[in-house]
Amino acid sequence: MKGAALAVGAYSASVLRSGIATAIIAPVWFGSGARWPARKVMKLHILRGTVSGFMALSFFYALTKLPIAEAIAISFIAPLIALYLAAILLDEKIRHEAIMASMLGLIGTIVIVGGRLGLAEYDIETLKGIAAITFSALLYAFNFIVIRWQSQAAGPVEVTVFHSGVACAVLLIFAPWLFELPGTEVFFDIAIAAMLTLGGSLVIAWAYARAETQALVPMEYTGFLWAALFGWLFFDERVTLTTLAGTVLIVIGCWIAARKRPELGTV
Repeated sequence: MKGAALAVGAYSASVLRSGIATAIIAPVWFGSGARWPARKVMKLHILRGTVSGFMALSFFYALTKLPIAEAIAISFIAPLIALYLAAILLDEKIRHEAIMASMLGLIGTIVIVGGRLGLAEYDIETLKGIAAITFSALLYAFNFIVIRWQSQAAGPVEVTVFHSGVACAVLLIFAPWLFELPGTEVFFDIAIAAMLTLGGSLVIAWAYARAETQALVPMEYTGFLWAALFGWLFFDERVTLTTLAGTVLIVIGCWIAARKRPELGTV
């Protein structure tokens, strides 16, 4: 998506990614005996699709201004915010382990961002990228909560269909002014991104239907490992010592969050 966004703009890449994903998953949903969702569930689909559409658009725009790992690192404020939104909106009791995991993840992120941004030459484009990724992270935090509601009300395939379909429909409003048709090579990249989106959406819906937000959110921090790797492989984005140090803290936080306390009376 970074390559596609650099080639045709974040808007066109985002619209096509959502459209292609919908075209792939919709026949699967209809073929499995799809039933139109109830009004209450449909409201959740529309809410998440709208939030996700602008969340993705701002994220991909940020990728055109910042290294992948740096963008991912800044976005890690989202899981921390989501933990406390879950307590307010989902009435989840936040465990001490989850708080500790999130704080370690945040500290690790600060180490990474400090190391990267300390070397950056600030200009208006860099600041645009930071503003966009911060906005995306705020939407992402709320998106965690909506996913939890949505996944308990509908199956993974239905969730995935409306996640992509609504996002595409909402973003298409701006097509007359912003859309640019990509070439074959860029279109192929977007199609691959669409398939990855589908896979990610399906497993996220499956996971959030079975576990609390606070248990799953810290796992988001492992995304930095992949961001650093792919940024280095495809865009020659250097991984620094501060990046590695921060990653260690993030992984420790994930391990703490993943541990399940034994129940009393069990062996």
